[in-house]
Amino acid sequence: MAYTFRGGIHPGTKNDPGFKAATNKKPIEVLKAPDKVILPVSMHIGAPAKPLVKKGDIVNMGQMIAEAGGFVSAPVHASVSGKVVDVVPMLHQNGSKVLSIVIENDHEDRLDESVKPKDFEAMSNDERIQAIWDAGIVGHGGATFPTHVKIKSGIGKCDTILINGAECEPYITSDHRLLLERPEEIVEGVRYLVKIMGVKKAYIGIELNKQDTFAGIEKLIAGDPVIELAPLECRYPQGAEKQLINAVTGREVPSGKLPADAGCAVFNVDTAGAVYRCFAKGMPVIRRVVTISGSAVAEPKNLEARTGTLITELIDACGGFKAAPNKLLAGGPMMGNAQFTTDVPVLKGTNAFRAMAGDEDKRVKNPTCIRCGRCVGVCPMHLTPVYMNMYAAKNDLEGCEEYDVLDCIECGSCAYVCPARIPLVQQFRVAKMRVQEKRRAEAAAAKAAAENK
Repeated sequence: MAYTFRGGIHPGTKNDPGFKAATNKKPIEVLKAPDKVILPVSMHIGAPAKPLVKKGDIVNMGQMIAEAGGFVSAPVHASVSGKVVDVVPMLHQNGSKVLSIVIENDHEDRLDESVKPKDFEAMSNDERIQAIWDAGIVGHGGATFPTHVKIKSGIGKCDTILINGAECEPYITSDHRLLLERPEEIVEGVRYLVKIMGVKKAYIGIELNKQDTFAGIEKLIAGDPVIELAPLECRYPQGAEKQLINAVTGREVPSGKLPADAGCAVFNVDTAGAVYRCFAKGMPVIRRVVTISGSAVAEPKNLEARTGTLITELIDACGGFKAAPNKLLAGGPMMGNAQFTTDVPVLKGTNAFRAMAGDEDKRVKNPTCIRCGRCVGVCPMHLTPVYMNMYAAKNDLEGCEEYDVLDCIECGSCAYVCPARIPLVQQFRVAKMRVQEKRRAEAAAAKAAAENK
């Protein structure tokens, strides 16, 4: 039986379901380390990391060069050995300039003395969680939430771990290739997570369009009473935490709550792999497997690149552009962030980069809703985008709140099926920000009024 959830879509064509044919058969290629890496201190959700090095310092590969700036934060490590040539604001995938540590590679790959295997069994649970924090591990599915926070807040509340191998977004195949080529790292990482969190069950959820990975995973978990493979129907956004939890366990995460409130913790397959590398090899997060695809790319590939490598260098490794791109996306076409340049670095959450050409990016002038209701039928959060759009367009924040705009996960399913091509996700994103600003203002006013009594 294949698991799934209600709602969602499955973008693709009859000959290329999921739009993954360009890279799903392409083995991971290890990209040569660049002459220079640019490592932003913000590669995660939460407080920026604090630099520990300055211009002129010599660093080793795997060395912590920026420490966590708070509990919800993650350190940054040198992905090459060499000389720090600058600590300055540089372009980031978020569209702004972020303080970054620039390292000139000496091409020696000199390992830092801190990079060594850890005796997992001899460590206390607090020491294990600290090791994960020190390794800078975050959610590799794109959210980049610090893993140590998810683990610590879930211990005692979670009885189930779900490993997210859905990779349901079109064009992205980096997780698929990891499941196929490096399943041992993922399964062993799951075993570490099971022991740390003390859960009774772990599921590795993989969609049916990746059945070539099933045999390898099943062989590794044979006889394991805790870990189970969960085949998933192909449906987007099944990789979203709440949808994956519902598909596999049947549980619902309440509105405004977290997966832990449903007894679950969800980790990306490469996050599990990073946990394995942290303990088995002592290696922090310094590499990412990135799918480079899109109609503008000469030869789409899955590339393993050091963090801090410019996307330009990955594009060059794919033969450059065969057509002038008219849109660049960090991530997939459904939830990726639009970019104005390829001169941005690979981050911990970079799983794909897409360059679109021709008429792929279809738009219309003055889009008008025709009340067809398709958006309601596909919304995985069971919302009514048709009304959310109406209130958001009028800046009616009370109406937006009434129709639970804050529960929108910005997956883009509604925009994908909209015949009018209304930019619904952008509309809801702005509405959510305005609602949150309104709530903060109301809370501040209430606090001031209470203090003045």
